[in-house]
Amino acid sequence: MTTRRMTVAQALIEFLARQWTVDGAHRERTIAGTFGIFGHGNVAGIGQALKQLDVEQPGLMPYHQARNEQAMVHQSVGYARMRRRLGTFASAASVGPGAANMLTGAALATTNRLPALLLPSDTFATRVADPVLQQLELPHDIGVTVNDAFRPLSRFFDRVQRPEQLWSIALGAMRVLTDPAETGAVTIALPEDVQAEAVEVPLEFLEDREWHLRRPLPERDALARALAAIRSATQPLIVAGGGVLYSGAEESLRRFVETTGIPVATTQAGGGSLPWDHPQYLGGVGATGSRAANEIAATADVVIGVGTRYSDFTTASRTVFQNPDVAFVNVNVSSFDAYKHGTRLPLVADAREALDALGDGLELFRIVREYGERIARLKREWDGAVDDAFEPSGLSLPGQPELIGAVQSASEPRDVVVQAAGSLPGDLHKLWRVRDALGYHVEYAFSCMGYEIAGGLGVRRAAPDRDVIVMVGDGSYLMLHTELLTAVAEGLKIIVVLIQNHGYASIGHLSETVGSERFGTQYRYRDDDARRLPVDLAANARSYGVDVIEIPPGPDAVSELRRAVTRAKAATTTTLIHVESDPTIYAPDGGGWWDVPVAEVSELATTRAARVDYDRSRARQRPLLGRPAQPEQEE
Repeated sequence: MTTRRMTVAQALIEFLARQWTVDGAHRERTIAGTFGIFGHGNVAGIGQALKQLDVEQPGLMPYHQARNEQAMVHQSVGYARMRRRLGTFASAASVGPGAANMLTGAALATTNRLPALLLPSDTFATRVADPVLQQLELPHDIGVTVNDAFRPLSRFFDRVQRPEQLWSIALGAMRVLTDPAETGAVTIALPEDVQAEAVEVPLEFLEDREWHLRRPLPERDALARALAAIRSATQPLIVAGGGVLYSGAEESLRRFVETTGIPVATTQAGGGSLPWDHPQYLGGVGATGSRAANEIAATADVVIGVGTRYSDFTTASRTVFQNPDVAFVNVNVSSFDAYKHGTRLPLVADAREALDALGDGLELFRIVREYGERIARLKREWDGAVDDAFEPSGLSLPGQPELIGAVQSASEPRDVVVQAAGSLPGDLHKLWRVRDALGYHVEYAFSCMGYEIAGGLGVRRAAPDRDVIVMVGDGSYLMLHTELLTAVAEGLKIIVVLIQNHGYASIGHLSETVGSERFGTQYRYRDDDARRLPVDLAANARSYGVDVIEIPPGPDAVSELRRAVTRAKAATTTTLIHVESDPTIYAPDGGGWWDVPVAEVSELATTRAARVDYDRSRARQRPLLGRPAQPEQEE
């Protein structure tokens, strides 16, 4: 066996540089590059390996500096979603706090079913100098390190305790990263001494390796049962999730709905599955969904879920599907998700393959005329409500819906809007008119404050030919704005629309609905609740070297925002647009509900009133245990 003498870190980095994901005729790098923040735990291992490879084979494994370890993982996830899970980045962090800073990113990647490779450094495997700097010590189990916290957050976790373990660990990690049913955060913990140890590396380990994407076909009997259920339906509805986009199934979905007339509602991850103006598209569904989608969902007798996790926001905490005989046909590459809601009709298959097979079996099926007319009427009414919400009010402080309308009108079809947390995801789910399959990027599985700017950079890396519009509230901006410096350093252009309402708008509104009167949700001096903190976020952004456009309050704020977005699109560098808003102006009501328990006992009248409303809404919850579909009628 021919070998090369290398360190563990050198072998791992070169191995990662030679991995390829293949989907049919398409082939791309599985690991597009490595983000890294170096400390004593990885500067002599991973850091040295990246430097050496860059000297020996420039460009084989690009290195990108970041400012925050959590943000490295967010960039990886943003990239992976835009690449439809075919590619991602590695993120290397030093021992202790550097590694721990990636925990939130790991949870986000796994919750979103998106691949991200994490390389946290670990304390000495030999324990030659225990305890070392930044080492966690637990007397009951001295072998536990900070990195063991990644175990419940990762779809794959292992620690390279000996150099010879690298081959099996690296191959196992790649298998999970490229498996559509298992992917998420993949963590390889690297003790700092092992990184620098030498080992004889088999040359086969360093050769180019292809990982072919699995597209499992639906099983024949399961497909027949699903077809029978759909044929028996009088008011079927498709709930399209992120799996539609990751599979590249949007064209298959379009053909399917144009053949059958079945309407489509989308989850947050499924935004873009159909363009907003398609006759069968009703908008988002659930807690932040449109009234059109939620009214159709309420009476649907067969729900065809395609690539959805069925989160509580999608089901409006299990209140949106009110038909007592509703049956679920769940298409998902993961059996874990395909069997949700107790369905008796799971289709464990690739979304594109399943939709094509369903379409072939339903060539003669078409929804009845009355149902089609109802769909058209509800869509028309909701589109009108969105038009009204976008209309400028002329107020000094505009509402968020008007601001979304201004950004929408200045954007182009292939632009990508990026968001994650606060009140913006709900408003965008209702209002943003998606015109391109990859034009809507809202991380709402983990809904992580601080994701937006870092995630937006990942989107831009994946799609440099598109404008990326990051919409972010001041609360989320304050969590993780440092990656603006990364945008400047690497010449990555994004457009950041920073909406400042001087507090936590989303939780402020929620606080009102649960009777807590916006307590603790506004930025105020502790000793004077009436005095607003003088936070100058525009100056903060400007300090990073970002171009800043400030929109002053006034009746023309909406039109000025529209012009500012147009100007930012024409620029070649990152621009931040700062605009203030009134957080008490809301998007149109879509009829959805979200289960946030209210105190059963309270001295506050507002809380007692909120509990009455809560009990009324909770009474509509249903267990969704999987009723059998009605059998086909014999002719």
